[in-house]
Amino acid sequence: MAKSFTLASMVLVGSLGLAGCSSTQWSTNYADVIDPAVAKAWRVVDVDVSVPRSLTVSEANTFAPDADIVWREFPYGNRYEQVDAIITTAAKRGAAGLTGTRDVKLMITMQQFHALSEKTRAVLQNSGVHDITFTAQVFDVATNTPLSPPDLIKADLIAFVGDQAVAAEKQGLTQKVRITNHVAAVIAGWLGTGPDVRGDFKRNGR
Repeated sequence: MAKSFTLASMVLVGSLGLAGCSSTQWSTNYADVIDPAVAKAWRVVDVDVSVPRSLTVSEANTFAPDADIVWREFPYGNRYEQVDAIITTAAKRGAAGLTGTRDVKLMITMQQFHALSEKTRAVLQNSGVHDITFTAQVFDVATNTPLSPPDLIKADLIAFVGDQAVAAEKQGLTQKVRITNHVAAVIAGWLGTGPDVRGDFKRNGR
């Protein structure tokens, strides 16, 4: 009984701590800067993702690490390169629906990639958000002319924690898989080749 009480106390304190220092309003959002009728003539042949070294990285195992990049699902290593690989894969998948004849390049600059710490993912219930923000712009490959303005894109996603995270892992729905799928859908929506996935949600997170 004492052990159960201790765990319950940890969850309560963690939830209150997360709620006290985190946002509750989140969104997937982007502006309508690309005309689908124009974009259908494009073919994305290159994706260039930049993860600026000015972004801060945290390895602190706290409920809400104060950093731009928090990524723990891969072994400890170069988090900038790991984020680059995830977003590059997602962007290529999201742009795959463009099969036109004009070769274009997609330029992405990361501003935020805040997934979950180990403690948040293991202990909390009904909290946690993948906080992802970047700018994206399309360029003509032949002339390097910008075909769209740099657009700020929010791709926030409800994160799975606690029992839900364990169940998701058993189905292969890792953080990487869910984030990749979501960002790909956001890119497709922004380019006009997929459904509009914009929307807001409320959740204690980060």
